[in-house]
Amino acid sequence: MALNNRYDFVLLFDVKDGNPNGDPDAGNLPRVDAETGRGLVTDVSLKRKVRNFVGLTKGEQPPFEVYVKEKAILNNQNKRAYIGIGKSELLEGDDKKRKGGDAVDEARQWMCKNFYDVRTFGAVMSTGINCGQVRGPVQLTFARSIDPIVTQEHSITRMAVATEAEAEKQSGDNRTMGRKFTVPYGLYATHGFVSAHLANQTGFSGEDLELLWQSLVNMFEHDRSAARGEMATRGLYVFKHESELGNAPAYSLFERIQPRLKDGIVIPRSFEDYQVTVNEANMPSGVQLLRKVG
Repeated sequence: MALNNRYDFVLLFDVKDGNPNGDPDAGNLPRVDAETGRGLVTDVSLKRKVRNFVGLTKGEQPPFEVYVKEKAILNNQNKRAYIGIGKSELLEGDDKKRKGGDAVDEARQWMCKNFYDVRTFGAVMSTGINCGQVRGPVQLTFARSIDPIVTQEHSITRMAVATEAEAEKQSGDNRTMGRKFTVPYGLYATHGFVSAHLANQTGFSGEDLELLWQSLVNMFEHDRSAARGEMATRGLYVFKHESELGNAPAYSLFERIQPRLKDGIVIPRSFEDYQVTVNEANMPSGVQLLRKVG
C-alpha cells in the first residue's frame, strides 16, 4: 500500500539511572550539549534500536532484513543484489573498480525491496560493489533532554581478573576497579519526518509505516542492558497530513507538544515530575493528530 500522506511526529522517551547514548570521544560519558547542559541522543542511536526491533520481530527475513547490523560486511550484502537480479557476471573483473555498470538502478531496487532499513532510512551502497544511494523517507533529529541533565560517575568493582598475569600482579583478592556513568533521570524529545514522495520511490509502504510506529513504541522494551538503566517511550504523537506535500509546517505542529516540569519540581527524578501539554485546539486544516502513546 503506497503512502499518500506526509507525517511528522514527536517521540518522548526517558532514562533513569542509565546511559542513554555514550560519547566515545568523551570516555563514553552520556552526550551533553556543552552550552546548555541538556542531554543528547543521536539519530543513529535511535535508528539502531528500530533496526534491532525489526530484526527481532521479523526474524531477519525478506522483505524485512536489516542492512546495517553488527559485523555485517556491506559489500557482501550488495553482492546479493546482483545475484538476485541475475547479473552476477557484472561483479567480475578489476577489484579496484566499482562494479555494477548499467544495472545499478536495478540493484538499488532489489536492496529497497529486501532490506527494511534501506527503504526506510536510506543508505549509501556504493562502497565497492555499487548498488547506488537511497534517500530514505524517514528521518530523525537528535533527541534533546527537556531540562539539563547531570552525569554521575560511579566506581564499580569486579571480583575476578581476566588473565593469570593480572592475578599475579594483584595483592590479596582479585578485585579490580572500573567506572560507570549514568544520568539519574532525563526526559528526551526527538522529532521525526516521513516523506510520502520518498516513500513511493523506495517502496516504503503502509505496512512499513505501522512497523515503524510499533518499533518506536516498543524498542526500549527489547534493548535492556545494565548500562542503559531504565528507558521507556513516554509519548508518540503523530501528525498526519491529508496531502503528500503536507498541510502545515512541521515546526508549528511540534510546538503543540510541550513537556514541562510540574510546579514546585526543581530536580526531576521521574516522568511523574513532568506534565505534557498537547494543544489540539484549532488544528491546521488537513492535519490530524494521532496519539500512539501519551
